[in-house]
Amino acid sequence: MDTNKLKRFATEARKILMQGVAHRLSALGFLPDGTAAEKPQQQGGGATFMGYTVTQDFYDKWQSLRRAVSQRSIAEVAEEAAYTWFNRLVAIRILVKNGLASPVLEYESADVLIPLLVSEARQGRMPQMDADSRSRLAELLDDDSKTSEQFALLIVAYCHETPIIHRCFGRITDYTELLLPTNILNEGGFVHLLNRTEFIAEADYSSPELIGWLYQFYIAERKDEVFAKKGKFEASEIPAATQIFTPNWIVKYMVQNTIGRIYLDNNPYEKHLAADWKYLVQPAPAAPEIINSKLSIINCPDLEDLKLGDLACGSGHILNECFDLLFQLYVEEGYSRRQAIESILSKNLTGIDLDTRAKQLAQFALLLKACQKDASFADAHCLPRVLDMPAPYVAESVCCNLDTACLKFMGGYEEVAAKMLEEDMELLQNADTLGSIMIFNDDEEYLAMLRYYYNEWTDGGIDDCPEEIQALLPGVRLILALTDKYHALVMNPPYMGGGNMNAVLAKYVKDNYEAGKADLFSVFMLLATDRLLPNGKYGMINMQSWMFLSSFERLRTRLLAENRIDNMLHLGPRTFDELSGEVVQNTAFVITNSEGKKAAGSYYRLIESKSCGDKERLFLEAQANDGKAMVDSQLYIVRYDNVAQHDFAKIPGCPIGYWVSPKVVEAFQVETFEKHFISCHGILTGHDDDMIRKWYEINELLICYNATSNQDFHASGKIYAPITKGGSYRKWYGNHEYVSKYDKATLIHMQQYPKFTLQNESRYFSEGLSWALERYNRMLNIRYMPQGFLFAHRGPAVFADEANNIFKILGLLSSRVMACIFDVIGPTLSLSAGTFNKIPILEINKWDDNLVRQNISISKQDWDAHETSWDFEENPLLAVDTNTYMENLQHETEQQTGEPLHTDPAPPQLDSLQWRMEQYKKKWEHLFMQLHDNEEELNRQFIDIYGLQDELSPDVPLQEITILQQGEVSIINNE
Repeated sequence: MDTNKLKRFATEARKILMQGVAHRLSALGFLPDGTAAEKPQQQGGGATFMGYTVTQDFYDKWQSLRRAVSQRSIAEVAEEAAYTWFNRLVAIRILVKNGLASPVLEYESADVLIPLLVSEARQGRMPQMDADSRSRLAELLDDDSKTSEQFALLIVAYCHETPIIHRCFGRITDYTELLLPTNILNEGGFVHLLNRTEFIAEADYSSPELIGWLYQFYIAERKDEVFAKKGKFEASEIPAATQIFTPNWIVKYMVQNTIGRIYLDNNPYEKHLAADWKYLVQPAPAAPEIINSKLSIINCPDLEDLKLGDLACGSGHILNECFDLLFQLYVEEGYSRRQAIESILSKNLTGIDLDTRAKQLAQFALLLKACQKDASFADAHCLPRVLDMPAPYVAESVCCNLDTACLKFMGGYEEVAAKMLEEDMELLQNADTLGSIMIFNDDEEYLAMLRYYYNEWTDGGIDDCPEEIQALLPGVRLILALTDKYHALVMNPPYMGGGNMNAVLAKYVKDNYEAGKADLFSVFMLLATDRLLPNGKYGMINMQSWMFLSSFERLRTRLLAENRIDNMLHLGPRTFDELSGEVVQNTAFVITNSEGKKAAGSYYRLIESKSCGDKERLFLEAQANDGKAMVDSQLYIVRYDNVAQHDFAKIPGCPIGYWVSPKVVEAFQVETFEKHFISCHGILTGHDDDMIRKWYEINELLICYNATSNQDFHASGKIYAPITKGGSYRKWYGNHEYVSKYDKATLIHMQQYPKFTLQNESRYFSEGLSWALERYNRMLNIRYMPQGFLFAHRGPAVFADEANNIFKILGLLSSRVMACIFDVIGPTLSLSAGTFNKIPILEINKWDDNLVRQNISISKQDWDAHETSWDFEENPLLAVDTNTYMENLQHETEQQTGEPLHTDPAPPQLDSLQWRMEQYKKKWEHLFMQLHDNEEELNRQFIDIYGLQDELSPDVPLQEITILQQGEVSIINNE
């Protein structure tokens, strides 16, 4: 399935339909703000509009449209109408391509753009419709120029007559017929696009995923609009903001390791089934101290009793994969196709979503899958159990107060239960915002009565129920689904940070899901555990941030104590091919609802892959190759088996550091960075333009380069001091480009900015290290900061205590070891000062600072060789002298013979520019390679100290050496 082509189709379709609906609204007298410039007027038995006589039916539908626009907005009504035509017409074409409907949308011929639905009606063959509609159609059929009007009536009737379309998508609202674009059948219109599209391959139509992909791409522009605005997400914006389609292989992984694993645990004699489940993770043989997994197997011997759910089901992708696996199991146990399908749809699967449109698509996709296996389900007699949020109970609409209706529902005398139902129905007033995270009364007796009376009222249908009972039934059905206990849940929950939650959602999450309040996906992790039976399993894909960030520490602590991580795919960035960049980084995992303190799991490290397909390749290679796979032409460990959960708690903040060696885990128990060193943020100006300049923009007489303290600077009478503020990736020394005002008058002036803060002022002008918050290719962007500098908030600093020097820690922080450790304690693009305090310190007395000092010296020479350095003295070619020549010759001799220079060299040619250039090049080649060798040696030393020989290589690619970055001498090209 070419998703790029599908995206082009859906985007173009939405554009065409939205424009067509907008034109219809304008033609119907509505202005862009929703007010009506023209209104139809009733006259006798009909009405007039814009000087024309119209029918009473048109008048009624126009008034219905006006009410909808006033109650919501013209934009929302237009969006609804456009999507109504999109989903139904696409669904009809899918049914046609699957042999479940006649080709009613196809044109008579390439030259006659009249759909067969209209052609058939003109010949007397038409769908069933009410008498009024048939009468109007008869009048229209007398005029062949009114093809669009004929089509509007016929397609509405066809949708209502076709069971799958009608039962999945419901009735088309009366005013939507008025908003059918007049050009929908013309060349360039939507039906023409649908018939002629080359974006959807024939094979795609047989996939139940198709309509889900189209929906995601259809709402992509709406999603962009929501994220582009500032502020909280409103209830109507939440669905668009949180929809994303899960890659199919990851869905299979989650389904096979929840439902599949539960079935195999209960039916060990069926192990042959696993041969078809290539994403099933086989548990590694447990170490003696690891809990026996058999003690935490959920008991479910009867397949029909297996309860499975997706409480954020979207368009049903995960439900469809659950269907496929369950169908295989039913057939294996001897059920007929019809029995299997009916059991799956009515007994096993439950889907719930906030978005009604997504719920409709999920039902359609499941029914399509059922029909592909047994065409008798085309009559929609067995509708999938997929629920959305019910409309609020409005007493005025049914002439009955909520308390009275609830008491009546509960048999008229169960007052306590009726009160509980009333409380739950009041919570449902915010269902469009809260969705599946709502927590209802869980009293067992109440829920038993609720289920009993629900069955009583719905037995034999609901048409004979009083209006007030009918108004309660959708809410009661949802309450029962969200208080039920499941054997397995599989979800891709919505992602929404706490900062985007509106007031209602934020308060509810804080009050009920405190440990997961940082994001909506972490709320769903808590929800999943609560909705599972003991020893049940949930599979989920969400953001990897919960594995590491401090804002999720309470969630991790609770999860690791109360649940067991069976296995995990640590996916990292580029999991969703349609999302670019590093921001969305994911993990998929399976968790068992049983005590996990002595548990262990299998983890797959797939973060290095550049695409979703390559992550799948790594996983499958690791499955077949004892946990190893090829990454960038090298064989790496991808799977980590028997990782003990209790070890995570030994690392500060208990991150899910499954790949960390035992020696490093133990190192966290010894001593950490804050015992020997101090890290802190500096000046937060709130307005850099008032304070900070490039040094060469300022009169040098105003700059104090060598202050040793605040008092020393102010005594100098100068205005500016050097300041470090991050900068480009450069190690050891450099990025000394800026100066900042620091005189007392400026400091008083800056008080007008609320954010202005002189953080850690006592450390200003001290010798230390400075780094940029953002890491470069996982490496820390850190360098030596001489005495005399201020440091900024985004260029924080490190200082040493009296017992150690700053050079020692620079060696560790610049090493491969630190990249590995930061992946555990601070695996984000940005590293704050607080993260440094968690760094484990091992055998500090063995750290070598001589190589570090040499690296600083080499990097300083490189920095000062450019005119952009305030310590620049002369052109580096002019600086070449006899000493340069002798040093180069000495180095060459030692390299070739291993012996020092003993003979008298030829005299230097100081008058030759070519000679000077050769000596300059030799000098910097030597220094570059010396720096490279030093970095690899430091890596080697720290890898040995931290016991990471199996995880890390000391090798440093030449392109990562951060001198000679301006093209002076090309070392890399010479290799």
